[in-house]
Amino acid sequence: MKNWKEIIRHSTFRYIDHSGDEYFHNKPYTALTSFAVDDVIAMSVSNGESPPAIRLWVHPPTIVLGIPDARLPYLNEGIHYLADKSYHVVVRNSGGLAVALDEGVLNISLVIPGIRHLSIQDCYEAMVSFVQYMLRDLTDAVEAYEIVGSYCPGDYDLSIGGKKFAGISQRRVKDGAAVQIYLDVEGDSKNRASIIQHFYAISKKNEQTKFDYPEVNPDVMRSLSELLGIELTVSDMKKRVHDALDDFSEQIIEREFSPEEHSVFDKRYAQMIKRNETVALLQQK
Repeated sequence: MKNWKEIIRHSTFRYIDHSGDEYFHNKPYTALTSFAVDDVIAMSVSNGESPPAIRLWVHPPTIVLGIPDARLPYLNEGIHYLADKSYHVVVRNSGGLAVALDEGVLNISLVIPGIRHLSIQDCYEAMVSFVQYMLRDLTDAVEAYEIVGSYCPGDYDLSIGGKKFAGISQRRVKDGAAVQIYLDVEGDSKNRASIIQHFYAISKKNEQTKFDYPEVNPDVMRSLSELLGIELTVSDMKKRVHDALDDFSEQIIEREFSPEEHSVFDKRYAQMIKRNETVALLQQK
C-alpha cells in the first residue's frame, strides 16, 4: 500500500471553499450541485488542467441518499417524512448510503490525480491519515473500521471510542478521484442519526429486500465536539484543513472555475438533475 503522505503531498494545491455559497454558476448551491462540482474538479485534475484540489462544502439540512436507498420499497413515504422534518433530499453519484448534512457537518473533497496507480484503499487510507493528522494535537484515538449501527456504515468509518463521527466515499472520474468525507463536527449528532433511523423504518417497513439496509442505532453516533469534550466548530475545522494542506504543499492557490469547467459543470449538473427526477417529484407532493 502506498504511503499516504506520497498521495497527499503535491507542490501546488487548489483550495476551494464553498462552505458559505448559496449559488454556483447561477444554480442553487445544494448537495446535488456539490456532487456535480466534484466531478468537474476530478476531470480537470485528471486532465492536468487543475492541480490537485481540496474543496470544503456545507449545506443546510439535507439527507444524501445512496443509489441503493432509491430502491427502498416505500421510498415515497420516507421522503415525505424527511420533507416534514424540513430536510432536502438528493441521491448522490458516489458510493454509500444515506447520510445527514447540516450546518454542523463539514464535507471535505480531496481530489487527486494518477489513480490508475492507486487502489481504492490507498485513497481511503490517505483521507483517514489526513484527518488523523489534522486532529493530531487533540487526539490520537481516531480509528477506521466499520461501526455497526451507524448510518452509511463501511470499513472506513472514523470513530473515537467506538462512536462514529465521519464516513468516507469515493468517486472516480477518468484518472482523477474525489475522496469525500463528511465530518460531524458540531450539533446534535444523535438527532441526525434518529432522522435516518426513522427514514429507513418508514421506507422499508418490515419487507424483505435484496439489499441489506442498516439498522441505525443513534447511540453509536457522536460529533467531534462531543467526543473531544471541546467546542469545536466547522470554522475551526476549516482552518485545520488549510493548515494541514499547507504542510503538504509548497503553495496553495484559490482559482475560480474556468469557462471550460463551467461548461463541464452544466453537463454534470444536468446528469444529477436527471438522476434525481423521481426524488424531486416526491418532495413536491
